[in-house]
Amino acid sequence: MADLFHRQAKNYAESRPTYPEELYEFIASKTPNHDLVWDAGTGSGQAAKSNSYSFSYCFSYVFVLFMFLILQFEEVGTDTSQEQLDYAPKLPNVRYQRTPPNIPMSELESSVAPSGTVDLVTIAAALHWFDLPTFYQQVKQVLKKPHGVIAAWTYTIPEANDDYPLANEKFDALFRQFYADSQPYWNPARKLTDDKFRGIDFPFEPVGDGANHTGPFEFTTDWVIDLESFLTFIRSWSAYQTAKEKGVELLRDDVVESFKRAWSEDGVDQRVVKTPIYLRIGKVGNLE
Repeated sequence: MADLFHRQAKNYAESRPTYPEELYEFIASKTPNHDLVWDAGTGSGQAAKSNSYSFSYCFSYVFVLFMFLILQFEEVGTDTSQEQLDYAPKLPNVRYQRTPPNIPMSELESSVAPSGTVDLVTIAAALHWFDLPTFYQQVKQVLKKPHGVIAAWTYTIPEANDDYPLANEKFDALFRQFYADSQPYWNPARKLTDDKFRGIDFPFEPVGDGANHTGPFEFTTDWVIDLESFLTFIRSWSAYQTAKEKGVELLRDDVVESFKRAWSEDGVDQRVVKTPIYLRIGKVGNLE
């Protein structure tokens, strides 16, 4: 799946949403030990930005920063795309490693983590791209038994969340239609995200504390963003790249003009955009 993302690595690094602190706190509260985390499909890491529209950081960067400051995790971040890793931030407790899609178990243990040493495996907005049977075998090999935790989350399409209901409704209707029109260019695995990870295979045990299921648990995050940054977010889609390769420009001039009119309906340059996040979380248990 690396080919879906390496050509737009810069857009990906600049435009993906942040995740809320509540998500990390929830995951941390379910993780008994805080020594080592493996962030699979770490992507570009998204280094912190100092700009007005609050795309500060996400993926492994936010997770590592939170765990480093609060829990002192060490981290290994892996991805199949070197172009994505080239944009990842350099942090003292993080080691990045490019890995092949179907890394042999022996190489996994030598380059990522030995068997039974990982406290937490995280996958941010990437699990649906993986060869799940192979990946889950790897996860069960490296996690500590029985309480090692796997946490995988995704997000669905964003919605306008300003104090202007009519403008929000117009923009959301336009964006939903645009997303529907993009469907022919998405990989079929994208449907798992649209389904909020409800139907994704997840063979792990509930993490306890009264939970009798592995999710999805819902969180939300808000961005404050201008239109150009939102369009960059669209350009970071794998579907956008696939369409371009087929000679189709999803963001035609007329489409961009429609977005501009809807975006500035209430006379503002920046909008608050809400993104729903859905988490599956479980523990490895005692394997026979």
